[in-house]
Amino acid sequence: MAIFEPLDTPHHWRPSALAAGPFAGLQGGAVASLLTAEVEALAGARNWGTAISAAACFLRPTPMAELRTELAVVTEGGRVSVVDNTLWPVGDAQPCATVRITMSRERAVEVPGFRGYAADSVDPSAFPQHRPHAIQGRSWFMDAMEARAGGDAAWFRMLHSVIPGAGPLAQVLGPADWTHGIGRPVQDVVADPNPNLAVQLFRPPRGEWVGIRAETRWRPESGLGVGSGVLLDRHGEIGRVSMSVILVPFSPARIGSAAS
Repeated sequence: MAIFEPLDTPHHWRPSALAAGPFAGLQGGAVASLLTAEVEALAGARNWGTAISAAACFLRPTPMAELRTELAVVTEGGRVSVVDNTLWPVGDAQPCATVRITMSRERAVEVPGFRGYAADSVDPSAFPQHRPHAIQGRSWFMDAMEARAGGDAAWFRMLHSVIPGAGPLAQVLGPADWTHGIGRPVQDVVADPNPNLAVQLFRPPRGEWVGIRAETRWRPESGLGVGSGVLLDRHGEIGRVSMSVILVPFSPARIGSAAS
């Protein structure tokens, strides 16, 4: 089962229950994955190359409703192509999110004296399983993946594709969206949504597992923070992730629930 199903009208999508976030609307990582996957699906036919980065802006909550997307080519040709993809609820004039995808045609380059990055392979399935908070009475985006923690990283394996045939960058964005939550200085005291998400890959992941070596910094006096991390697969580093963080007080009911 895909997290977003294509409708008969081109660039129209229906989110499944697995696209939901913990609060109102869809999870940002699910939305960014959808927009990126649609661009990656066109990359081969348009000769855009490999998707190497995604920069997402979440403009407002995306509702659990029929959605439409619109692609805009910023530049194509040469070594680098850049494409924007923006999301609206059907019938609404105000967009919910936009993602800018950078793609490059790979080309081998000889670099005298360069040595590759050596790393020991790991088996994330051997680490203890991490079970995030369930949401009573409904599914949400964390139910679409398996999570484990071991060593200095959190590991995720998508159990459902974002869309049929989703590319490697799209499959990384969902796990990467949890980076700021993995490294929170304090748990369950404030909400900490990220209004943006940026991921850069220098190689696609090999295999199903994506790891994050995360850290988060908060500045409560301004209500702001930042999350960042190294992205991994079981063979070593594959890229980086970063996002801004907005600190928001929980409602009194939510505070009581977290303390119980």
